[in-house]
Amino acid sequence: MAYDEELADRIRALLGNRAGLTEKKMFGGLGFMIGGNMAIAASGQGGILVRVDPDESDDLVATTPAEPMEMRGRPMGGWLRVGTADVADDAALAEWVERGAAYAGSLPPK
Repeated sequence: MAYDEELADRIRALLGNRAGLTEKKMFGGLGFMIGGNMAIAASGQGGILVRVDPDESDDLVATTPAEPMEMRGRPMGGWLRVGTADVADDAALAEWVERGAAYAGSLPPK
């Protein structure tokens, strides 16, 4: 499954012209990086992947529709998956975009 181009356009619009913003196709999706650090991606499996502070991951999983991202059966701390239906609303998507952009922007540029 290819990533949802409409969802990618919505993410792009929310990110605007932030300093250091780049896009990169990866793993069947489209990643949005700030300073070379992944912030958010339109996932090739549907929905979005969001990079967050690893210390906040468990709380976000407990209080939002987000689920831990798994790679090869292992949960990846600081990476969350949010389903398509949970970002259908522009306000919901904007919260995740801002969360991912803020964390990526706090990291040293690559």
